[in-house]
Amino acid sequence: MSRLCLLLCLLATAWAGDAPAIAPPGQGVVADPAAAANGIAGSDRGTVGRAPTAGNSAANVPAVPTPGQLSIAFNTGGPQGLSSAVSLLLIITVLAVAPAFVMMMTCFTRVIIVLGFVRRALGTQTLPPNQVVVGLALFLSLFIMNPTIKQVHKEAWEPWQKQEITDVQALENAKGAVKGFMLKHTRKSDLALFIHLAKEERPKSAAEVSFLTLVPAFVTSELKTAFQMGFIIFLPFLVIDLVISAILMSLGMMMLPPVVVSLPFKILLFVLVDGWTLVIQGLAASYA
Repeated sequence: MSRLCLLLCLLATAWAGDAPAIAPPGQGVVADPAAAANGIAGSDRGTVGRAPTAGNSAANVPAVPTPGQLSIAFNTGGPQGLSSAVSLLLIITVLAVAPAFVMMMTCFTRVIIVLGFVRRALGTQTLPPNQVVVGLALFLSLFIMNPTIKQVHKEAWEPWQKQEITDVQALENAKGAVKGFMLKHTRKSDLALFIHLAKEERPKSAAEVSFLTLVPAFVTSELKTAFQMGFIIFLPFLVIDLVISAILMSLGMMMLPPVVVSLPFKILLFVLVDGWTLVIQGLAASYA
């Protein structure tokens, strides 16, 4: 038993003499002095954090970050110091709400409703197709809004491109041009209604009208004007329906739908008077 204990003590002593020294926390394990003298990096011997020797340059030693000094560099290539991800999010948001701006703050609402009334008055449910009606309404809206678009380009876009004004100033200039267009085509009664509903003080000038109050008032005025124009468009076609219905009743053809007979006469009348030109001319003249 005593011999076994003596053998274990000798083995423990021998292992302790060959084991490397344990470095305190935050410091690396010192490499072999012979390797350090020959300029061999500590990373080649499995050690980290050895100070560079005279034979090694500081550039060859990899930088090891200490705890609490980790830093992350973000990409700030976007405008006004925003990251590219934030800029992309803003662009997607603008594109998502762009249709609402086009419909609510331009003449698109009146144009598309009047064209829909024309198609309904003719009795052709799917002619012209929806794509044609929407495309015609869009380009006709661009034509009517051309003076406002030029004003926005001159007062907001060009100075912003030349970096003469900031983003906020460009947005204010563009909003002022669109606001002037909406004020010109908004009924005073509709504007007074929404000012009363918002419990705001009576503005002394048009510049003091709130933008959030002006937009619903403008849309309400556009809807009212569009329905008035639609009523006028319906009248001649309604007369044709009444005449055809009376003729069929006098002939005893009560089972024959009057719409089937009146449809060719409606199309003939619309073509003879050059109806599309009159409708488009009326829409453009309503914004003059």
